[in-house]
Amino acid sequence: MDLLWLFVLERIDPIMNASSGQARLAVDIGGTFTDVVLEMGETLVTAKVLTTPRQPQDGVLAGVAKVMAEADLAPGQVGLIIHGTTLATNALIERKGAKTALITTEGLRDSLEMAYENRFAQYDIAIDRPEPLVPRYLRWPVRERLNAAGEILRPLDEASVEALVPLIRDEGVESVAIGLIHAYANPAHERRVAEVLRAALPELSLTLSCEACPEIREYERQSTTCANAYVRPLMARYLTGLESALRAGGFTCPFLLMTSGGGLTSFEAAVQFPIRLVESGPAGGAILASRIAEECGLDRVLSFDMGGTTAKICLIDDAEPLSSRSFEVARVYRFLKGSGLPIRVPAIEMVEIGAGGGSLAWVDTLKRINVGPESAGSEPGPACYDRGGEEPAVTDADLVLGRIDPGSFAGGSVTLAPAAARGAIDRVLAPLELQGAAAAFAIAEVVDENMANAARVHAIEWGKEIGTRTLVAFGGAAPLHAARLAEKLGLDRVLVPSGAGVGSAIGFLRAPIAYEVVRSRYQRLSSFDADAVNATLEEMREEALAIVRPAAPGQDLIEIRTAYMRYLGQGHEVNVRVPVRPLTVADAITLKAAFDEVYTALYSRTIPDLDIEVLSWTLTVQTQVAAPEVLPGVAAENAIPAPVARRAVFDPGQAKELDTPIYRRADLKPGVTIPGPALIVEDQTTTVVSPSFEAGVNSLGYLVLERTDAPGKENRT
Repeated sequence: MDLLWLFVLERIDPIMNASSGQARLAVDIGGTFTDVVLEMGETLVTAKVLTTPRQPQDGVLAGVAKVMAEADLAPGQVGLIIHGTTLATNALIERKGAKTALITTEGLRDSLEMAYENRFAQYDIAIDRPEPLVPRYLRWPVRERLNAAGEILRPLDEASVEALVPLIRDEGVESVAIGLIHAYANPAHERRVAEVLRAALPELSLTLSCEACPEIREYERQSTTCANAYVRPLMARYLTGLESALRAGGFTCPFLLMTSGGGLTSFEAAVQFPIRLVESGPAGGAILASRIAEECGLDRVLSFDMGGTTAKICLIDDAEPLSSRSFEVARVYRFLKGSGLPIRVPAIEMVEIGAGGGSLAWVDTLKRINVGPESAGSEPGPACYDRGGEEPAVTDADLVLGRIDPGSFAGGSVTLAPAAARGAIDRVLAPLELQGAAAAFAIAEVVDENMANAARVHAIEWGKEIGTRTLVAFGGAAPLHAARLAEKLGLDRVLVPSGAGVGSAIGFLRAPIAYEVVRSRYQRLSSFDADAVNATLEEMREEALAIVRPAAPGQDLIEIRTAYMRYLGQGHEVNVRVPVRPLTVADAITLKAAFDEVYTALYSRTIPDLDIEVLSWTLTVQTQVAAPEVLPGVAAENAIPAPVARRAVFDPGQAKELDTPIYRRADLKPGVTIPGPALIVEDQTTTVVSPSFEAGVNSLGYLVLERTDAPGKENRT
């Protein structure tokens, strides 16, 4: 029986309605659940179904059918479908992509394995480096050479390319990455290699580095190109199959995909560059948290998204999440930068760890409790689902601790099995002589500390503070753990938005349609060539518009330009905004002033009399995002409704069970204040209010938990 949660929200502040006023669909595939949200004006209808890992589109279609039936809508009344998925991420982590070959310049076949030629764990003599996606026997050289300016030093030997055709056939290669040296400066040789291969093997999937990652730095460019080639056949089959099924079902509206950078892109671009979808689901959550921060006037936010498989944490300042042009996937060491595969595409910067409701608990040979990264997923799920799972998961611990009502889980559509949860926990933690609530508490405490440590490390890496932030919690499991996480991080405020259980999918509906283009075009400010830069930026602009215009007909568009600059001889760049207009030679002064401002903010100084260079340029075209309404004040306090039940809930702070009242979220009106301990339940999740917090409801209907023992609380607004 499918696990299905349905509920209707009465309020949302849509930021991008379809021009026809039609309904919009958002779909987010996670490792455990597939979330579907149908937006109709100011009303949402949502479904949460178990992901179907063997055929992911089955879960999507089932969820879509449920919300359409609940809303009594016909497919023709839907004006837009937005989709985000972790399928590409999972394929990279689990190494379940296509058999891929790499064609590169003669003499450079090992650059993918040499990587940075450093040790990310300097004192670990048994260090494990991530294995390249393409093994050495499938990395094939061709004779050609360009210099860094794109000038041809050795013409392409087409015979060396043609000699690879029988190798591709014999090895059963499904996808080929083409990454020649300095192709970012001159793509001619890469494009010719592709032409030769397409003529001989028209069904072969090809990824060119000059298209997937036209930037300097050989290793990152090769790694990104190989990753795109590795997941492209899988994602192309999935996306085209899903689109065909939707079209057959009567949906004729545009089909857009969420990207890692927090924007929406066209179906065609997603099929060609699926690597841009790797962090699409988590990006939707960060977009939601950013909008909430703007709505509620919160200048510093810590976004906390905990689902069934992973937990994602993102730092948001002034309603803008941290962003990056690169990230790593499949890290061998959880928190060590350099231990994963670098992917150079636009992304919202966040930390993601294997800590979700389905994360499995186990005891190692040193009798230490570990949680994750392995997950029970949707098949068979945690032990308490009673679907064949035998290992204890975080959801099992939450059930034993009293945080979840076994009879009303998923709105009463599924009855959990507390005995199965308790039995699995007691069996696995038997070596530690822990049982019952104490054993469940140990599991919950480990996963909470894992998440707190990940947040601390992430903040330190970015030079950010945590203690003054508001924790915005969403995802099916986050409200269960938010209060304890806030206690560990010393946070005074937790916010749980409406529809928290499907937060990432709601975030898709709040994202702009956007596409970013990058080019490495070297410039020194001392000899700034404005005409060359203008020509490059115009070329980039047309490429971005070709993606955005068809997906956003008639909508207002904005343009963002950035230069990646550094002092001559430095190894890393800072990003500097570039004026959106034709540049002149005099703009060398404008760019220097902007660079000085950014550099000073980071390093508290500038370096006099040293030339500045630009390595790369990015240009983003996106739809205009309307500012949210100002958060209105709460007119008056409302009385606390009577609790619907009471239950013994284990409190980590006091290490004992407390008699805890239970309230329905739908019964709580703006202005109400409920002291902890308390449980606030809704169909898709439960918010745990610990004794150190009190819960209120603001004028938007969001739950706000405030520390009752925090100094200066009475002075906060």
